[in-house]
Amino acid sequence: MAEHGEAEGSGKDAPAFDAEALRARYRAERDKRLRKDGLAQYGHATGEMLEDPYVEPGFTRPAVKEELDVLVIGGGVGGLLAGARLREAGVDDFRIIDKAGDFGGVWYWNRYPGVACDTESYIYVPLLDELGYVPTEKYAKGPEILAHCRAIGERYRLYDRALFQTKVERMRWDEARLRWIVSTDRGDEIAARFVTMSPGLLSNPKLPAVPGIETFKGHAFHSSRWDYDYTGGDTYGNLSKLAGKRVGVIGTGASAVQSIPHIAQWAEHLYVFQRTPAAIPERGNRPTDPDWAKSLKPGWQKRRMDNFNDLTFGYPVNEDLVADGWTEIMVKAGPALPPEQRQPADFMLMEQIRARVDALVEDPATAAALKPYYNTLCKRPCFHDAYLQTFNRPNVTLVDTDGRGVERITETGVVVAGQEYELDCLIYATGFEWITNWTGRNSFEVIGRGGVVQTEAWRDGVSSYFGMHFRDFPNYFVMGSSQQPSTINFPHILEEMSRHVAWLIKRCLDEGIAALEPTVEAETAWVEQHMAMTTLRRGFYMDCTPGYYNDEGQVSSQMARNSPWGNRPQEFVRIIEAWRAEGVFAGLEVRRETAKVEA
Repeated sequence: MAEHGEAEGSGKDAPAFDAEALRARYRAERDKRLRKDGLAQYGHATGEMLEDPYVEPGFTRPAVKEELDVLVIGGGVGGLLAGARLREAGVDDFRIIDKAGDFGGVWYWNRYPGVACDTESYIYVPLLDELGYVPTEKYAKGPEILAHCRAIGERYRLYDRALFQTKVERMRWDEARLRWIVSTDRGDEIAARFVTMSPGLLSNPKLPAVPGIETFKGHAFHSSRWDYDYTGGDTYGNLSKLAGKRVGVIGTGASAVQSIPHIAQWAEHLYVFQRTPAAIPERGNRPTDPDWAKSLKPGWQKRRMDNFNDLTFGYPVNEDLVADGWTEIMVKAGPALPPEQRQPADFMLMEQIRARVDALVEDPATAAALKPYYNTLCKRPCFHDAYLQTFNRPNVTLVDTDGRGVERITETGVVVAGQEYELDCLIYATGFEWITNWTGRNSFEVIGRGGVVQTEAWRDGVSSYFGMHFRDFPNYFVMGSSQQPSTINFPHILEEMSRHVAWLIKRCLDEGIAALEPTVEAETAWVEQHMAMTTLRRGFYMDCTPGYYNDEGQVSSQMARNSPWGNRPQEFVRIIEAWRAEGVFAGLEVRRETAKVEA
């Protein structure tokens, strides 16, 4: 018997639903989006698409030749946290390298109009307690988060140790010296005892591999390299130079959802090319209550972060401190529910989201095309209070491709289902490299002990211990990678990992440990445990519409190995905390400085 229910959305009740009919609709929407080429439907951004629009051209500096204790690759949230925790641990001999012109990572690159965090800023923005800062809004906008990243750099004296506008080109382990030799495009050669890397999941932009993409003669750019010289305005909008311009946006994920309302205000006409609609719940942003901010006691952010993680992963809590759309979703259809109740609850929740489309979008055909038909967490929801209403504007056209994507690009526009839409400007809001090989994500190769090449070693997927130690790659620690937990509030895991890495490095320096790497047995056991837990999610992802969460529908053992840790993040944190408390480097081979080094 099919389940039935009612849902609410913006004051309008959704009709009762037939669960079997919804299952069939979800399958049909998934199936028509499945493609044999999978991830190959995307290409790497190159040339001008990768240039940094936020720095003055022509930057040069003398090459750096040095030996140091720690090299941190990446100046985003993970790199900032690593630098801060190293300073706190008393480790000062380190460098931070980043290809950007400043700290910030994803917040440095993504400055498109409307950019803001979609997780509550009081738990998302790092080191608030340490800097005595409270964001001005529940969902802080990009400029405020970037300014805070810079403030972290100032507070922990990280600018003195940073090499910006610098790309790592090669990283090779020197067994004779027990050092990583890192070469850059600036001619640097740095010998580092330890390397910690936080590559981020949103660092390398990707483009659709659409026929004719290179032929377009209008203006084109990726949303993470926004061209304000062309559009005018800034991250707050006011894109006045788009007046009289026909603009196309490919993509309907977070970057598109946040920028499209601003583009629509100024463009002569905006065409939004959609393959799969996003789920758009209400955001409900609001200014920070100054009295509440003054009442906060030391440790408030950690307590709030832990409360959010507990609630969203099904642990019992006495109070929902965050009380946002995420906690609502996870309470209504998340892991706290018994398994037999989750799918009916998910149907109900998505019916509410679809009812909101009907309540806000005037044209029935457009509303129908904007309704998402998949389970809630098959794609990351895009909370927003203005996106859906934008399609009521007479100068905005939704070009729904019925799951097929753009057919081709010409010199003058974009073709969908045989019809060409002529454009002056084409914006790719097509996301970033996700769970791909490490060279693709990081743009450089890592060569370990005995000449082992990381990409080749991980051809069938990542092998690790705790997701951060790798056999044949001594003294190399990765934060926020595969086989580590992932949460809605991603910086929380980076915070836990940065504390762990700083503890490790300090212990090694204090105790004369020259090199450590996992034993074969420890790495094998971790991968097996990870795979056993990840298998439990395989069925869910196979039923999902294609996207970056499930490798465009190509659910495989390689995807499982490259995915986040399969259990709750709280369990992972307890494991590494207990490991540190034991203090014996369990599962790692330890070489002391007095040990004989093989040539």
